[in-house]
Amino acid sequence: MSGVYLFGLASRHAQYLAVRQATIAGNVANADTPDYKARDVAPFAEVLARTGLDMAATSGRHMAGGPPAATVKVRPSETWDALDTGRTVSLEQELLKSNEVAREHSLNTAVVKSFHRMLIASLRSGA
Repeated sequence: MSGVYLFGLASRHAQYLAVRQATIAGNVANADTPDYKARDVAPFAEVLARTGLDMAATSGRHMAGGPPAATVKVRPSETWDALDTGRTVSLEQELLKSNEVAREHSLNTAVVKSFHRMLIASLRSGA
């Protein structure tokens, strides 16, 4: 039986989310700084894909992965600023990114809690 690495993956995802939130906070803090360029980190799925790890089915009855979820990418030409200030930080976009990080963190936490409860229940039942 191979190990279950969900806790390690969840920990890495939480670290990624912390870095992304800090980057977003830096963008907001420097929104009025002249010549400041907005920053973001690579998506977690892209970072994970570079590691060479892949999902593997251990049984033919496992569900196959579906198409990847649609992602929204905002191009610089689609910013919502009415005036051209010469700055690349849009506070509205940074707020949306921050909300995305909060949702991902909540999901990550919920999955870990659920898996932890399942693990504890299996240990108590002696399975």
